[in-house]
Amino acid sequence: MISFLFPFLIATPVHAEVVEKTVAIVNTELVLESDFKDLQNRIGKPGLVDEALLFDKSPESLKGNRKAQLDYLINEKILESEVKRLNLTVTSDRVESELKSMAKRNNVTEAELLNIIKGQGIAPAEYKTFLKHSIEKQSLMDSEIISKLRISDEDALNEYLKTNPSSRPSIDEFSVSHIFFNPKKGGAEAALQRAQVAAGKVRSGENFETLAQQFSEDPNFSSGGSLGTFKSGEFLPEIEEAISNLKVGETTPVVKSRMGYHIVKLTGKKLTTDPKFERAKDRIKAQLLETSFKRQLKTWLQNKRDEIFVRINE
Repeated sequence: MISFLFPFLIATPVHAEVVEKTVAIVNTELVLESDFKDLQNRIGKPGLVDEALLFDKSPESLKGNRKAQLDYLINEKILESEVKRLNLTVTSDRVESELKSMAKRNNVTEAELLNIIKGQGIAPAEYKTFLKHSIEKQSLMDSEIISKLRISDEDALNEYLKTNPSSRPSIDEFSVSHIFFNPKKGGAEAALQRAQVAAGKVRSGENFETLAQQFSEDPNFSSGGSLGTFKSGEFLPEIEEAISNLKVGETTPVVKSRMGYHIVKLTGKKLTTDPKFERAKDRIKAQLLETSFKRQLKTWLQNKRDEIFVRINE
């Protein structure tokens, strides 16, 4: 090998020809004119432009905008420089392992996965280079930014209340029992009369649970007439209104609902988190985390630009 190369080295002119322009220097990393051509090529291929570095702009926004392209390329070089400084570079074995995992997650073989990628106009070698840089950048972001982000339930609740100003952070949760009288048994008037007789017994101090056992016409009757636990807004509105001012252990007079007639006893009451917020909480926290990440990444990149050597030659 040495003897083969030696004549070539002898023939090389003393003053080598400058074949490519250095557009910018970021620490020891160079932004070359060819990087612009490479970026233009990547813009048209799905996923090869890191949208985290575009801050809510699309990859297409880079087209024909040399200033934006240079800004993007400098940010990429900052990340590459930090990856090297923190020794976060990964081996080809790590890339191959990730490819195997991706294929497994998508229920295809590695060869099939590479064929799919090739079908999108991306050469396997090009994709492996992209994947290597992606793994390295993810490690960098995890250690420098993501691990320091904190989004609490209180943050999510405050965000929820901004878009739902009429909501309350906490709502009532009721445990109730009832004695039900069914209008389908002899008509509404007869059902009401039966309810009023039972209500009189309740007022006179007879045991509610015993009366429920004797009189309730609920086809799904549970011991003591228990209906279980409900949060505000989950009840029949007529019943929720009737129990809203009761103390635990108190009963309502006869209440008419679309189902029939009820005598309701409040057996428990406490404040609990709004279930609508609970259902939305994880989604809101994910949105806040993404927003916070973008903000912190922007600040982090700017701080790095202030700390390291960056020279632009145009």
